[in-house]
Order: sequence, then structure tokens, then C-alpha cells
Amino acid sequence: MRWPQFTTPLNVTALTVLIGSVGAAIGWLIHAPIYVLLGPAVMVSLAGLAGLPTGIAPQLRNVCFVLLGLTVGAGFDRDALGTMIRWPLAFLAILVLTWAIMAASRAMLTRFFDFDRRSALLASAPGHLSFVIALAADTQADVGRVSVTQSVRLLSLTLVVPFIAIAMGVELSGSIAPAGQAMPLISVAGLIVVAVLLGLAFQRLRVPAALLMAAMVVSGLGHLTEATPGVLPAWLVTPAYLVLGALIGTRFSGITPARLTSGLWAGVAITVLAVVFSAAMALPIGVALGMPVAHVLIAFAPGGLETMIAMGAVLGVVPGFVAACHITRLMVLSVLVPVMLGRR
Repeated sequence: MRWPQFTTPLNVTALTVLIGSVGAAIGWLIHAPIYVLLGPAVMVSLAGLAGLPTGIAPQLRNVCFVLLGLTVGAGFDRDALGTMIRWPLAFLAILVLTWAIMAASRAMLTRFFDFDRRSALLASAPGHLSFVIALAADTQADVGRVSVTQSVRLLSLTLVVPFIAIAMGVELSGSIAPAGQAMPLISVAGLIVVAVLLGLAFQRLRVPAALLMAAMVVSGLGHLTEATPGVLPAWLVTPAYLVLGALIGTRFSGITPARLTSGLWAGVAITVLAVVFSAAMALPIGVALGMPVAHVLIAFAPGGLETMIAMGAVLGVVPGFVAACHITRLMVLSVLVPVMLGRR
């Protein structure tokens, strides 16, 4: 089926946000958890697979990341500082966990899904998608199959993690916006300006998700020092989550059903394996750190950096812990993937 052509980035973005809004509405009607994130992710993914052009303009994406970072940073408090001295144990666990997921997933993909070993290794990497795709292109791996498998993993984890958290006893409120007194708009504007400036500096330093991380730092410091008390108003937070959900779904734009089939079940299989491994590691680490196992699992789940940090904020996980764990995983992958490729 041929769809009307939406040739400009503005038109494509508007269409994608509209589709995401429909998905959010459906999610609300069926009482889906975190409906404003999951609904758009599913609906935009389906639209992309149906042949509709989907995408989010970089400018809107950046605004979304800044707002989400400010929202997450508002969850920092003085009680969280006391637990930081025990976090290195989690970082060591992530190193072991990342290697175990990659080794087991590579073996599964080569044995049961007919991947060559190089493509299997890159498809098994639990995160750092742009880095992995670049390596796949440079090493003449099957870029299309690696990309589809990784995209299925990201979408699957986005959909599965909230339900696992609920099964483990995490309670979700009806609203995705944080509870509390709304921050004055002048304070919000000031935080945005400082966050953007710091984000530009982070980009020069090649910090992952630079604008998101900068906004988290700025908001966290503002709340720890009580200079900017309060939370972002719901009318800013809710659209940001909706755009993030739509952004997740755009990974399937341009993917044909035949191409999806080549990596669909492989992506589902490595997702299940990653969740099982992460849960097994989260149990002893949660006990050792004195944290709920469900919270540690969210920090260990190898989903997208921005998605897992935002989802962790909704589920009540210490924001700094989630961010630190996922950044550690990206750093580990930056070294581990080339080393494991080099052995071949």
C-alpha cells in the first residue's frame, strides 16, 4: 500500500506525534502501565512497519531530553547520597553481566538463528546501538539483521520492564508526572538555559545522551541545594514522555515485513535471555545494597539509556543509580565489543 508522501521533517514529525498521541489514548483506555510511553512506542512501530514515514526532528528530540532530564533530576535527595558509596558493587556486577549476556546471546544466535559469529556478537551487544551499527558497517557484518535484532530488543524491553516491575511489587500511580508542588515557570526557564549550556559542553566531551545527562545534573544540584524546589508541571512532562515513546517506535521506520522477520525472533530470544540474566544478577546485588530487587533490575535491564532512566523515574528508582549503571554499561561495551571482535 502506498501512503501519501510526507517529504519535510516537520510533516513527518507532526505525523509521528499524532500517531503517538493515538497510541497514548488507546493505552489510557485499556489502562496500560506508563501508557503515555508504551502506547506511542507500539503505535509508531506499527505505523513504520506498515510503510508510513515516521521520525522525530532533532530539535523536538532535544527539547524532550532536556525536559525528561529535569524531571528525573528532581528525584535526587540527600538520602540518595548516602547510598552512593555502595554503588561500585553494582558497577562490577554490570561488567560481569554485560559479558555474560553477550557470550550467551552470541552462542544462541549462531546455533539457533543462523547468524555468522561477527553479526551474532554485534546483535548481542546489550546497548550502545549507534556504536554497534557503525562497527557492523566497518566489519562487513549483516547490518540490516543486526539493526532489526537490536531494535526488537529495545522495543521489547520497553514493553516488558514495566510489567515485570509490577509483578515484583512496584506500584504505579495513574499519572506519569511526579507528585509535588509545581515549580515556578521562571525557575523552569532558568534550569533549561543552564541545562542546554552544560549539555553543549557535555557533547564536546562525548558524554552519552548529553542533554539528558546535563539536565539531570542541573536539576539534581538545584534540588539538593534547595535552590529550585518543586517538580515540572504535568503539561510539560507528559508530552515529553509521549515524544520519547514515539522516538522509540521510529526505529522501525522503513523496515519491511520480510526484513523484520529476519531478526524478530532472534531479538525476542536475546531479550528473554537478557532479562533472565539481569534478574539473576539483580537479586544478590539488591540484597547487598539494601535496595528493592525490582529497582536494581531496572538499572540492569539493557534497554535504551534515555528510556530506562525515564522509566526508572516513573517507577520510583533512585535516578542517579539508574543513570550511573546504564552509563557504566555503555563504557563497558565501548571496550568489550571491539575486544571480543578482535579475538575473531
